[in-house]
Amino acid sequence: MELPSSHYSATRAAALAAGYVCYRRGSPGRGLALRAVRRASRQVIDDVGHKYHLELVLEDVLDKDSTVNCTAEVLYHLGNKNIAPAVQFTIEGELKNTDEADNTFYSRIKSLEKELVAENIPDSHGSVSPEMEPIRLLAQVASGYVIWQNSTENTKFQLAQIKHVKQVKRSDDCLEFDYMILLHEMVSQEIIPWQMTVLWHPQHGVQVTQDSCQPKHALE
Repeated sequence: MELPSSHYSATRAAALAAGYVCYRRGSPGRGLALRAVRRASRQVIDDVGHKYHLELVLEDVLDKDSTVNCTAEVLYHLGNKNIAPAVQFTIEGELKNTDEADNTFYSRIKSLEKELVAENIPDSHGSVSPEMEPIRLLAQVASGYVIWQNSTENTKFQLAQIKHVKQVKRSDDCLEFDYMILLHEMVSQEIIPWQMTVLWHPQHGVQVTQDSCQPKHALE
C-alpha cells in the first residue's frame, strides 16, 4: 500500500532506516541524516509483520549540500518487541571519502596525554566546538545502533545531546568511549538517558559493545 511521504508511519520507518545507515556507513568524519522521504509503501506479510519500502534522501551532517539517494526496506516483526527490525539498504552513488578526517581524529586522540572527558555536546546554545565534532558524530553513528535495536512501529528516536563522554584507556589499537546520551523519542516526547560503550578504529568501524537505558535520575 502506497503511503504519503509525510505519513507518520513512513517517517518513523525512514528515521529508523537513516539511523541504521548512519551506523553502518558513518564515522567520526561522517554523519548521515534524513533529508527527505521521496516515496514510501507498506506491505502486510501475514504471520511475519509489516515491511516498509522506502526511497530516501540522506544528507552529510557536515556538508548539507552533499546528499545521496537511498532505497531501504524495514521489516517490523509481528508482536515480538525483543527482535530488532530487519533493515536492508542500498546507497546510490558514492559517499565522500573520510579517510583523512578519520585518521586525523584517531591520531589526535591517541596522542593525548590524558583521556578525553567532555560534557553537554551540543551546549545550551546548540553549538559544537570543532574539536568535539568528531566525538558528536561518533555518538550519532553509535546511537544509530541503539535506535535500530530499540525501535518499533510506534517509536521515532533522535539523538538530542551527549550529556557526558569519557575516553577509556585501552592496551590495543582501538579507541573506546563511554557515552551518556539523551535520546528524544518524538512520539511520546520523552527524553531518555542512555549509556553506551563505543569502540572505534579507522580500519574496523564502530562497535557498540554495551548499551542500556538509564533511569531519569541518572542525570541528576
